[in-house]
Amino acid sequence: MIESNVRARLDALLAGGGRHILGIAGSPGSGKSTLAAQILAICGDTAVNVPMDGFHLANAELKRLGRASRKGAPDTFDAAGYVALLRRLRAPVEGETVYAPAFHREIEEPIAGEIAVPASARLVITEGNYLLMQEGAWSGVRPLLDEVWFVDVDDEQRRRQLLERHMRFGRSREDALHWIETTDEPNARRIDATAHLADFRARTLPMESA
Repeated sequence: MIESNVRARLDALLAGGGRHILGIAGSPGSGKSTLAAQILAICGDTAVNVPMDGFHLANAELKRLGRASRKGAPDTFDAAGYVALLRRLRAPVEGETVYAPAFHREIEEPIAGEIAVPASARLVITEGNYLLMQEGAWSGVRPLLDEVWFVDVDDEQRRRQLLERHMRFGRSREDALHWIETTDEPNARRIDATAHLADFRARTLPMESA
């Protein structure tokens, strides 16, 4: 289930023909993936989610660059590669399947070519932190998206969801809290500063309400 105003916005976006690309932005732990999953449940096989997280740099490269302790910051992604993929998705070729990378939290690494996007897909969802950033290669993202929705969430709830996620994927409570304070929260402040550029502000409902 999604809120009625979110459903109305989705219906309006899909009213025209052809392919649409919907960006879902928000701070770490805000519920971007939850909202994407709820939209996929409504649209079925006509929609595909291609998360920005597939463009995380590999851990070995982050270590080489000295950025491993800041994983999740804007310069720890292949932003130009992400923009190049969005350009392909923007102009589907009949009969052609585009393959996109996926990010696996259980191993903290991206895997190439896991997400198949057929030319017949009417809606491509792409969710991530930096869709509205205007610096560097990130500035090329927004012009390729039909709309960008920013996920609003209570800050206490967001931090709680972050803590639960970090611990679920192997961090101790102490390590998770440290990562939130030193990495996630600085990123969140930077992301929140772009929220005014969004076309729409959305809230998520719990998945169990679906």
